Amino acid sequence: MKNKILVGSVLIIVSILMVNACVFAQSDNAKGKQVGAQASTQVSAQEHGNIVSNVVKSLLEVVNGEEGVKGIKGGIGEQVKTIAQEQNQSSGTTIQAMERVQTRSRIKTFLFGSDYKNLGTLRSEMVQTENRLEKLSGLIEGIEDGEYKTEIQNQIEILKEEKEKIESFIGSQESKFSLFGWLVKLFNK
Repeated sequence: MKNKILVGSVLIIVSILMVNACVFAQSDNAKGKQVGAQASTQVSAQEHGNIVSNVVKSLLEVVNGEEGVKGIKGGIGEQVKTIAQEQNQSSGTTIQAMERVQTRSRIKTFLFGSDYKNLGTLRSEMVQTENRLEKLSGLIEGIEDGEYKTEIQNQIEILKEEKEKIESFIGSQESKFSLFGWLVKLFNK
């Protein structure tokens, strides 16, 4: 008799929780659409890829151009080229991680939280991007030609803006409501 009462009580509690979860999921989906629309105006994976591709192309044009080599001392041109190529490869990883986060099921997000693994990958890529930006900033001093120096500085600013957009994207994804996200975070540490 006690077991039947206990099972009945558990079933009632589970039913109430499921109904509440559905109600919260519907309201979260409505909020998610609003937040998703705001996040999409901030940054999209494809847009990020296009911007980084253009930055890399500009940097390579500066160091590979006939006149560009004259305005750059020593091995600075090769270092800038290496940094640009690394950033291009990093962009591919960033795009994949962003797409995985953006395409995660709303139900999974509601129950278990955002895709913390791919958000961690994005954080790692942003740290590497920051390191590359610092290297580029340091290399600018060795460039004699003011035009090339200005062009590289402009590309650095564009990359900084992209980095900030992705950090904002990460923050908005991590702040999404979830029922058991705290539990998933606990096991991911």
